[in-house]
Amino acid sequence: MEDESSLEHEEHDGISDIPLPSRYPPFRPHRMQIQRSNVCSRAYFVVVMVFFHVYILNVIGLLLYVHYNNGPGDHVSGGGDSSAGSASPSGTPLPDHAPVSGELHVEDQSQGFTLPRIEGIRVGHVQQVSIVPDRMHEMKTISLKPLLFEIPGFLSEEECRVVVQLAQLKGLMESEMKAPNQGQEESNQPLLSLSTEEVFSLLDLNQDGLLQKQEIVSHSRSRDGTWLNPDTLRQILTGLEACPTGMLTLEEFNRVYDVSQRPGQQHRVKLRSQFKQRSKHTWLYQGQGSHHVLRTLRNRVTCLTRLPSALVELSEPLQVVRYEHGDFSNAHHDSSPSHSETTCAHTRLAGNKSALTEVPCRYLTMLFYLSSVEDGGETTFPVADNRTYEEQALVQDGIDLTDTQETCGRGNLRIKPTAGTALLWYNHLSDGRGWMGELDEYSLHGDCPVKRGVKWVASSWINVDPDSQQQARYQRLVAQRHQAQPGMEEHYQPLPHSNLHQDL
Repeated sequence: MEDESSLEHEEHDGISDIPLPSRYPPFRPHRMQIQRSNVCSRAYFVVVMVFFHVYILNVIGLLLYVHYNNGPGDHVSGGGDSSAGSASPSGTPLPDHAPVSGELHVEDQSQGFTLPRIEGIRVGHVQQVSIVPDRMHEMKTISLKPLLFEIPGFLSEEECRVVVQLAQLKGLMESEMKAPNQGQEESNQPLLSLSTEEVFSLLDLNQDGLLQKQEIVSHSRSRDGTWLNPDTLRQILTGLEACPTGMLTLEEFNRVYDVSQRPGQQHRVKLRSQFKQRSKHTWLYQGQGSHHVLRTLRNRVTCLTRLPSALVELSEPLQVVRYEHGDFSNAHHDSSPSHSETTCAHTRLAGNKSALTEVPCRYLTMLFYLSSVEDGGETTFPVADNRTYEEQALVQDGIDLTDTQETCGRGNLRIKPTAGTALLWYNHLSDGRGWMGELDEYSLHGDCPVKRGVKWVASSWINVDPDSQQQARYQRLVAQRHQAQPGMEEHYQPLPHSNLHQDL
């Protein structure tokens, strides 16, 4: 048995020594052929880096544009009271850097400065602002065209009462431009008489002897600010549409104007002022020696707008207006477009040129409601936030949107007067370099007729010349005059504005 077992072990050992045939071929390592790609090539890397740098430069350029266009307070110099804060989209309060004393802050404006603008963000946006100590106010954006804000509680009830009493104490005067009363003839209104040939020449912008529709609509204004009345304008447009060529010659224009239907005006054409109002108003000085409520109101305007104090102090006094039953003001612009034949009324003494017409130049408007109105009296912005602005759209199918007596309810935006509430809007666009640009046509506004109650409002306008060098010369002239009379601060008065304190 032992021999058999040993024999089996030997057989098994012999079998284990015999190599078994392999089921798989032997592994032979070889190098994988990887095709080269251009993804990480040098040329591709250069292109990516170029696009990356261009993107970064665009972002930096956009930030700089927004920075200078909005005019942050720390870029305002030369005013003596520049504000470093801004009304941020997140609601960061505006710091109160306005002067709290009644001292005069007229300084040499030899160095340039920019005009800050508050960012509107979007309609309905609310931001917190600080204009009085230990209290925050809400400022709501209610329009972007024009840039318009509403600040409830800007004035207290007591402050409103004091301003009204000061206006009554000084005395109110009738507004110069009034709409005709019922039964009153139109001839009693301020008119500008021009011959038919003169009107044709005014409307013919390119002086080619032919009147086109766009010329009639866009340039039916004489140089002193008067307009063709809506009825006459519609008569011209009707005759133009009936003309086969779509243009009017002087002879056709004479036929359209059937002057024989105007008794006593056989060869004359009547033009009248577009802006009419019926109200009473007065002006209140806010400088040194004035009532502390008026000085406080001026300081709040300086703080909120973040403008140099010299601009605010050298601007027009506060205008207070009283609207009784039926009183109104037609839609108008507070400021004027810049033309070569016009000059700003407040800087005319600093200019070395003569101009045909002096016009008010108002960068922004602050309107204060001094009383609430039971019915009517809304402030209307007829074309606020329209997609486009066209003068032709103001007079269509016999409807004149500037006539608040008849079409107040058709305005895009109407604001009901509430005592203590303030409105702020910019009358001009920015020129992109931190200064005042073109007139914002969307700032057209008026006052609806008061139906029940009495409406008291006050307006504060900030005067700025579109020519920054002219504005700087004016402020240097004021500073030199002030320095030449030391110790006379209590008797100091700004240079006369020459017919500046009048209704538009």
